[in-house]
Amino acid sequence: MGPLAGLKIIEIGSIGPGPFCAMMLADMGATVIRIDRCDGKHNPVNLDANFQVMHRNRRSLSMDLKKPQAVNALLKMCKNADGLVEGFRPGVMERLGLGPASCMAANPRLVYGRMTGWGQDGPFSKTAGHDINYVAMSGVLGMLGRAGERPLPPLNIIGDMGGGGLLLAFGMVCAIFESRASGHGQVVDTSMVDGSALMASSIYGLRSAGWWKDERGVNLLDGGAPFYEVYETSDGEFMAVGAIEPTFYAALVRGLGLDESTLPDQMDMQNWPRLKHKFAETFKSRSREEWTAVFDGTDACVSPVLSLEEAARHPHNKTRETFTRPDGILQAAPAPRFSRTAPELKRSPPRYGEHSDAVLSEFGFNKNEIEELKRSQAVSNCEEKD
Repeated sequence: MGPLAGLKIIEIGSIGPGPFCAMMLADMGATVIRIDRCDGKHNPVNLDANFQVMHRNRRSLSMDLKKPQAVNALLKMCKNADGLVEGFRPGVMERLGLGPASCMAANPRLVYGRMTGWGQDGPFSKTAGHDINYVAMSGVLGMLGRAGERPLPPLNIIGDMGGGGLLLAFGMVCAIFESRASGHGQVVDTSMVDGSALMASSIYGLRSAGWWKDERGVNLLDGGAPFYEVYETSDGEFMAVGAIEPTFYAALVRGLGLDESTLPDQMDMQNWPRLKHKFAETFKSRSREEWTAVFDGTDACVSPVLSLEEAARHPHNKTRETFTRPDGILQAAPAPRFSRTAPELKRSPPRYGEHSDAVLSEFGFNKNEIEELKRSQAVSNCEEKD
């Protein structure tokens, strides 16, 4: 039983940050019902259900929200829910008759979570975008990459997952906690621009203090510093170095077999290029395995750069059970850890509409009502698309 056991959340099917938020809540024990479409339009790369790992730990109810019968059914479900999460552009849920006003009229305690890239207002609020656009507008993308080169997209981790889904999950828990005391729900407006900017808080602080330049690849944490960098080894692999503090830096230099007294001062930015060249030359003299053995157990803050499969096999991660393989599909295990109310991975990702009948029954619909919803095609038990 995870720490959120007892909460009921309705998730309107979407991609990216919405499912990540719902996965976080479900991993922590919340009962999350995913409202899916049979046509798979929220599955743009047509993944089989088993591979949609962010859909784990919840059940699927298939509804056609363009039908009034489905809208009425969802409003009835809201009466017994703590929260609803949606990821459409502003105004879409209102046009369906499922905006915050309608859902919270059915349940004044409902917390209504909204996930967008730009936010619910502002000049860009109704325009399309993806993670790369949102992190570009927050100022984060412009900081990522090598000096003199174009910005490097950071997968979709900063905007979609961290600044989006994780922030919305936090916002939902905060608002539900407050609603338990006040008796009133509220809207949680989560924007990936806002969230990715928030994740860069420390960098904005460093910039204001004069420790960060608006230039890629020349700063303390962006690969500009020789002691916070990735170096190639003799076998074409890489080692990650993060020896910022003097004690850690001294351990790095010792491990490399260098004499610190012959090197320029660690924080002398003028000599960073020369020091980086020396470190690169030294790392290139041995393999990743050899350097891993040298630095293993030290406080030099040096680690091998692992592939996804290598990360799952690493002894530390195996001991911690950081990864799991339900149905043979590698993925991260639920996190963080709790000493008493441990989260679990109890359900594999569902097929679209796999649990339609059972979910409706749990939310108070009788057999005749369920059959009528299915006859009107407002609800279905669709099969996974090929």
